[in-house]
Amino acid sequence: MFKYHCLNPIAEAGLICFRPEFQQTDDLSNAQGVLVRSASMHDLDISTGVLAVARAGAGVNNIPYERYAGQGIVVFNTPGANANGVKELVITGMLLAARDIVGGINWVLENKADKEIATAAEKTKSRFAGTELANKKLGIIGLGAIGGPVANLARQMGMEVYGYDPYLSVDAAWNLSRDVKHVFDVNLIFSECDFITIHVPLTDDTRHIIDQKALATMKENVILLNFSRDLLVDEAAVVAALAAGKVRKYVTDFPTPITAGKEGCIVIPHLGASTEESEENCARMAVKQMMEYLTNGNIINSVNFPDVDMGICRQKGRVAVFHDNVANVITQLTASFGGQGINISDMVNKSKGAHGYTMLDIEAETTVDTVKKLEVIEGVSRVRVVK
Repeated sequence: MFKYHCLNPIAEAGLICFRPEFQQTDDLSNAQGVLVRSASMHDLDISTGVLAVARAGAGVNNIPYERYAGQGIVVFNTPGANANGVKELVITGMLLAARDIVGGINWVLENKADKEIATAAEKTKSRFAGTELANKKLGIIGLGAIGGPVANLARQMGMEVYGYDPYLSVDAAWNLSRDVKHVFDVNLIFSECDFITIHVPLTDDTRHIIDQKALATMKENVILLNFSRDLLVDEAAVVAALAAGKVRKYVTDFPTPITAGKEGCIVIPHLGASTEESEENCARMAVKQMMEYLTNGNIINSVNFPDVDMGICRQKGRVAVFHDNVANVITQLTASFGGQGINISDMVNKSKGAHGYTMLDIEAETTVDTVKKLEVIEGVSRVRVVK
């Protein structure tokens, strides 16, 4: 029996996926699994019994996943589950920026009492005229779960699409339109494109990927879109570029004091994944990943540990060991089992950064003594008996 706790309301479409051996609890201290959306966990005191945290969404900046890795807590996210909702809003953002739709709607609201509004509109509409998307150059930084579909849809709309992604996966490449121009220097995106949209995670390497230097190399009247994370962009530099006429519009899904209400900024209140379908898809994926890990020890879409899949255990025991990604740990693990006369029938060892994860199927029941002998091995942070 496993217990899970929800830090935020989670879509019922996901919660109903839990099998009967999983029960919801209002007491976080009794939970082995935690489901979360936007609640911050950085200052949250969680018990040593927590084994997994599943984020019903892609971003994990609200979770101290690196610290949790050292505690043997697996953190999952749900990449791609909300991709369609975000993709559609990106295209909406491009249209809002290319044509002054917001300005036109506001004019109608301001003049709603005018009985001659139809005539006045014909005289005024040129103020809100814009440009079309067809035949414009779109630069996409990041061609993953969202950037790839944006690229494909933009091609269907007649745009010339440039994509930059040095880490493009084979699967993502197969799903990408052959008409997308894959460039290997992000500066080509900056210098060539009329629209630039960012779809990469926030890391030390991507923070302020759009900065004053990048802005200086861009075309006049460029339109920038940010539906990934606010800190990917030096927003103060963008506001200055808007005032100078270098940037035509900045569309962001992340309200901040720097951009809210500023001339040229179209600020959306983080609605990218706020669709019923996206929330349900994220909840389903988060629940299924948590169940698979808690039941079988298999890891899918973790941000702090590698993917591992050993299927269902057919032996008497299965043990998962969290450890530092250093030499000699595996040798000591296998020697510990061998010294106890326990045969290992199958084993997988993988690492992600500084952290390693080893899962072993053994032909004996796992005893308390077996676990203790593994825990004292230098570099081991947690031993979990899966079966």
